[in-house]
Amino acid sequence: MIETPTKKRDEAVGKSQRGTEESVAVKWILISVALAFCVVFLMLPLVNVFVQALAKGWSFYWAALTHPDSWAAIRLTLLVSAISVPLNVLFGFAASWAIAKFEFRGKSFLITLIDLPFSVSPVVAGLMFVLLFGLQGFFGEWLDARNVHIVFAVPGIVLATVFITFPFVARELIPVMQATGTEQEQAALTLGANGWQTFWHVTLPSVKWGLLYGIILCNARAMGEFGAVSVVSGHITGQTDTMPLRVEKLYNEYNGQAAFAIASLLALLALVTLGLKTLLEWKQARDYRAASAASIPGGTP
Repeated sequence: MIETPTKKRDEAVGKSQRGTEESVAVKWILISVALAFCVVFLMLPLVNVFVQALAKGWSFYWAALTHPDSWAAIRLTLLVSAISVPLNVLFGFAASWAIAKFEFRGKSFLITLIDLPFSVSPVVAGLMFVLLFGLQGFFGEWLDARNVHIVFAVPGIVLATVFITFPFVARELIPVMQATGTEQEQAALTLGANGWQTFWHVTLPSVKWGLLYGIILCNARAMGEFGAVSVVSGHITGQTDTMPLRVEKLYNEYNGQAAFAIASLLALLALVTLGLKTLLEWKQARDYRAASAASIPGGTP
C-alpha cells in the first residue's frame, strides 16, 4: 500500500498528541480522578445553585430576578462591564503592542505592573481606592470641595473593576503579537499602506482570536468581581449593589432562594462565557489545522 503525504501527516500528528504510551489501567485511573474532581467541585455546586434557585417555582424565581433592587444590581453590573471591558481593550492593545513591537527601557517593569492585580488581593485593591479617593483619603477633600463622588458611587466601582481586570486582555495579546512579529506590518507599509490600513487589515486579523479570548475572560471577571467592589461600593441597596453584592445581601437577610436566583444568573453568564471560550478555541484550532495542511505538499486545507 502506498502511503500518501496526508496519511503520513495524520500519523505524525497522532503520535505527537499521544506523547507517551501508558497502560490502559493508568489511563482510566487518571481519567476517573479528573472526572471525580470535576463532578464534586464543579458540577454538583453548579447544579445545586439552579436547584435551590428553582425550589419555590418559576414564579418566585422570576419575581426575585425582577425585584427593583435586584434589577438595579443587574443593570449596574452590565453598566460596569460595558465601561471597564472597552477600557481594558484599549489598554491591553496599547500595552501589548508596545511590549511586543518595541524595545525600550522599563519594558520588564511594565510587564510586572500588568501582572500586579494577579498578586494583590482584591480587598486590598479596593482599600487602595478608598485611601486615595475616600472622604478621608489623599484626594478626598479636593474631590468633596468640587462635589465629585468616586468612592461609594459608580465611578469607584468602575475603577476597582478596571484595576482587577486589566491584565486579561494584555496577557492574551502579548504572546500572540510576539509570535506574529513585525514582518507583516513592515511589508504592508512597504507596499504603501498607511498606519490605519495596516492596523485594520494586517495587525487586527492576526491577533483576533487572542483579542476575543481576552475580552471574554475580562467580561466574565468584571461581572463576577466581589472583593474590590465590596470595599468601594458602600453596599447602598438599589444604587451601588452589583449582582455578587446583591447575592451576599440577600443571603445575609435569610432570603436564600432569592440569593440563589441571582447566583443562578451569574452561573448562567459563566456557562455562556465558557461556551464562547470553547467555541473560539475550536475555531482557532480549525484555522491552525487548515493553515498547517495548506503549507504541507499534498495536504488538504
